[in-house]
Amino acid sequence: MKRGTQTLADNPVLFGRDATAGIVAVELAPGRDSEMRVWLREDGRLKSIAQPFAPFLWLTDAAFLNTWEGKAEIGELKGSGEFRYLATFQSWADFQSARKHLQDTTGATVQSPNGPFFFLNDPVAQHLMRTGQTLFKGMRFEQLHRLQLDIETYTGKGYEFSSAERAEDRILLIALADSTGWETTLAGDEKQMLRQLVEIIRESDPDVIEGHNLFRFDLPYIEARAKRHKVKLALGRDESAMSSYPSRVQIAERTINYPKYEIHGRHIVDTFLLVQFYDVSTRELESFGLKDVAQHFGLAPKDRTYLDPKEIPSLADAGAAGMEKLARYALDDVRETRALAALLSPSYFVQAQVFPYGFQDVVVRGNATKIDALFVREYLHQRRALPRPEPARPYEGGYTDIFHEGVAQDVWHCDVASLYPSVMLAFDILPKRDELGIFKSLLADLRDFRLRAKTALREAKDEATRNHFNALQQTFKILINSFYGYLGFAQAHFGDFDAAAAVTAKGREILQGMIAWLRQRGATIIEIDTDGIYFQPPKDVAGDPACGMKTLDDELTATLPRGIEVEFDARYRAMFSYKMKNYALLDDDGRVTIKGAALKSRGLERFQREFLEEMLRLLLEGKRRKHVLDKLEEYRSAIEQHRWPIEMLAKTETLADSLEVYRQKIAAGAGKGGRNRAAAYELALKSGRPYQPGDQISYYIIGDTAKVTAYDSAKPAGEWDARRRDENVEYYVDKLVALYKKFSSFIPA
Repeated sequence: MKRGTQTLADNPVLFGRDATAGIVAVELAPGRDSEMRVWLREDGRLKSIAQPFAPFLWLTDAAFLNTWEGKAEIGELKGSGEFRYLATFQSWADFQSARKHLQDTTGATVQSPNGPFFFLNDPVAQHLMRTGQTLFKGMRFEQLHRLQLDIETYTGKGYEFSSAERAEDRILLIALADSTGWETTLAGDEKQMLRQLVEIIRESDPDVIEGHNLFRFDLPYIEARAKRHKVKLALGRDESAMSSYPSRVQIAERTINYPKYEIHGRHIVDTFLLVQFYDVSTRELESFGLKDVAQHFGLAPKDRTYLDPKEIPSLADAGAAGMEKLARYALDDVRETRALAALLSPSYFVQAQVFPYGFQDVVVRGNATKIDALFVREYLHQRRALPRPEPARPYEGGYTDIFHEGVAQDVWHCDVASLYPSVMLAFDILPKRDELGIFKSLLADLRDFRLRAKTALREAKDEATRNHFNALQQTFKILINSFYGYLGFAQAHFGDFDAAAAVTAKGREILQGMIAWLRQRGATIIEIDTDGIYFQPPKDVAGDPACGMKTLDDELTATLPRGIEVEFDARYRAMFSYKMKNYALLDDDGRVTIKGAALKSRGLERFQREFLEEMLRLLLEGKRRKHVLDKLEEYRSAIEQHRWPIEMLAKTETLADSLEVYRQKIAAGAGKGGRNRAAAYELALKSGRPYQPGDQISYYIIGDTAKVTAYDSAKPAGEWDARRRDENVEYYVDKLVALYKKFSSFIPA
């Protein structure tokens, strides 16, 4: 993993200029706000050291602090950026005082487009940025000491959900495990359990605490019950209590509000958030619940204990036998959490080695924000002025088009490797205000590092090494692909909307040239999806895909600009092209891959998704209408004869708004900036449970006619009774037939 004598971590702009290895946590020292406490792991042992801390902020003019009564060292920075002065303070308290003074006297905030100051209101980020240190240098993910936590709670009679505020509701059991394989359960007196929990965490001293939905259930519940029993949750490495404050995270189109918990000297990783970030690009998870996700990834043991949440109170009331079953269930929860975190956390672990943020902050911050931090860190090191972010403006995006609808046989695929990064490097389309030239060097190094990480991955001899280099190459891929997005990021100090527009324009030009060449060569173009082209090959190469692809690759590459590399990377038996960026592919091994929201929408119930997939398979295999109608009848019969569990018919929806916002939108009316009523929200309101954005609700439709209003006829899936089935057969049959008709014009007679 060397280029000459340089290893991956030797790049100071990417990994920070301080090579200190083994840092697992950094915190502002309690009671000494001009000092940071740094925990390091050396030779398997944990130690802590104190480091001086001098917080700072940027100004457009030093005069803005003339009327502030405190003391600051102000230096002028080189370069043409608007933020030309760096003010350094003796303590975090002084920094906060100056920050408040600036906001009060200017009326601006750090987000104000024309504000005269910029700062990071996070002492850890400031210290890491100033020193060039990052977490976990020289470490492998498996060297982190990770502890998993899950609680099981009692729900009083007459209530559907447990509430920490009700005296009779309580924690029944706490399950704990860690990355060494150790595990235990705590049960009995609630107050004593909470004390034991504090003791175990203090004694085992984990770097990371993991759980599924920790932020919005387990930790708030533990906090509330500890307050009731007057138990101090002194979980910090300095014996301080766990704390929290309101926060929110943007995940694709969803904004999730949650209480952000912090434990001094430790990181908290919620796998509930990890799976949602994962699903942004894949769109393959039907639910974000732990059991469903574990099954999806193949992490659930064959002998896994499953319980209906409604069973838990009766198990608690049943005595030792019931609690033993509950313990098995909870231990399976923490085992699955451990496996899930081990699967989804390593990329963030690598990012924490790169970016000047704490581990749990790396998870929730956007890629463009993290890339901006690399620029800011290096400009700070070289004492260069920061430019002000450009005003946002729209620009034309990538090239997508569709030339054929329906089924096509023998389809090949080619694309430009890393199209936008390659365009930026090949044509020097770079942010004009990056006076140090960091953008180009970082992008080139990241691309080189990814290739080297992929080579090391192929050569790895053991699983731990493979996992390490796989996490590296995945992280570098994410960062490489984020550099284009950074150009058009409204809060980027070095963003450049003209450059972003030039990148997409050059990308469109290259792809259109590739299409013209392929057509001239005798290919039939089916669809183009941003950087890839699906086409039927010319007749002279169609019979020998291996040689034919190499021939086309060599010929087409010769026509492309230097630095633009084309890859002929896949062949399919058939392709169903439905709409732009919505298609299905059948490979030689019989696997069907479906792309696009129109063909794999979460708005469809499971029976619709499965019927659509089977119908698409029949189309791709060249089957006639009779075969599709037979499949339609099979599904219709299953609905009418009640052969399916409710999971096949139920719909799961994720709440995007809070219930209060939903009420306000309903009151405003659909035509006045409001919205129509929706089944998931109406059920949430009726439940009495404090649902929040990001929560999911599963429901089904009852009644006996096809034409019903969903929000009036919805019933929670958890209330379905297999002995007294009440699902609306006519409604579901009607939806099935409508789905068939939607695609009937593509089905050959």
